[in-house]
Order: sequence, then structure tokens, then C-alpha cells
Amino acid sequence: MLKPKKKSSLIKDFQTHQTDTGSSEVQAALLSEQIEELTKHLKKHPKDYHSRRGLLKMVSKRKKLLDYLNKTSKRRYNALVKKLGLKK
Repeated sequence: MLKPKKKSSLIKDFQTHQTDTGSSEVQAALLSEQIEELTKHLKKHPKDYHSRRGLLKMVSKRKKLLDYLNKTSKRRYNALVKKLGLKK
């Protein structure tokens, strides 16, 4: 679970315009942060299978968002991947 301050700072970093809170970039950034936190949790608690299932769902959702962004705008996709430090 992201704290409100962390969430709002992520939204400010990745928003495309002043009132943007739900673009693909913002959603992928929020999911990436949640994935990182949940990964840390699962390293401490390896038998937490319910959380592992949630993690897999989040990874899948992020992949779908990135695929959509790649299809619609390669430039935005490449910028986001580079900024998040994913893949290539």
C-alpha cells in the first residue's frame, strides 16, 4: 500500500498535464512502485501466497498498460520504460 505523499509525488512526476491522474504512464508508475514494495514483503515472507497472487496480477496489469502504450505511442512508451528503469 502506497502512502498518500508517495502516491502524489509519483503522480506529479509522471503526469502528462496539470490535472492528469489516470494516464497510462501514471498507472504504470504507481503499479511499479507497488510491485517493488510487495517484492520486498515477499522476500521476508516467502510463504505468503495470497500476496504473491496479487503481485502476479499487478505485474500482468502493468504489462498490459505498457503494451497499450507501446501500440499507441512508441515515444511515450520508450520514455516511460527508461524513466522507470524497466526492460532494455
